[in-house]
Amino acid sequence: MKIRTREFRAAWRRLIGRGKVSIGADPRIARGVRFHFKGGGTITLGARCTVQTGTILAPTGGSIELGDDCSLNPYSILYGQGGLKIGNGVRIAAHTVIVPSNHGFGDLSQPIFKQKSTHQGIVIEDDVWIGANCTILDGVRIAKGCIIGAGSVVSKSTEPFGIYAGVPARLIKKRVTTA
Repeated sequence: MKIRTREFRAAWRRLIGRGKVSIGADPRIARGVRFHFKGGGTITLGARCTVQTGTILAPTGGSIELGDDCSLNPYSILYGQGGLKIGNGVRIAAHTVIVPSNHGFGDLSQPIFKQKSTHQGIVIEDDVWIGANCTILDGVRIAKGCIIGAGSVVSKSTEPFGIYAGVPARLIKKRVTTA
């Protein structure tokens, strides 16, 4: 793979493990970003994506796919075990954790770490804003145009253009067009 941008050449030195990376045109990748490929996997960043310092992208054998014009703010952690697909124009604030997998825990005769994990995946559609310190859990689809309030835990899928907040996140309002 030929690396053409200075920003990505710097990030390339912070790859851990082996995996596949595809980067769209004009990326902004800060120093201190980590690409963790323990277990392999793929990472695809669309055009004009911004990835800030301290962000970790860890497909862990799965995939992480971001559309165009996305931003990942400082110290966000995105896993990809069950597949993570993020649309265009998505904003993810600092310290957000997105986890498309879950521990198995149903067999009381076995320790949790020995039980099989589930991997349903996560989809975040276009034009979504996720506030700081949010957690997005396995199996969730965040619909187009949603806003997720700071500190929320999203454990269920959302409706388009909803504003969600809380633990667990609940619909508190719908976005409306202002004239």
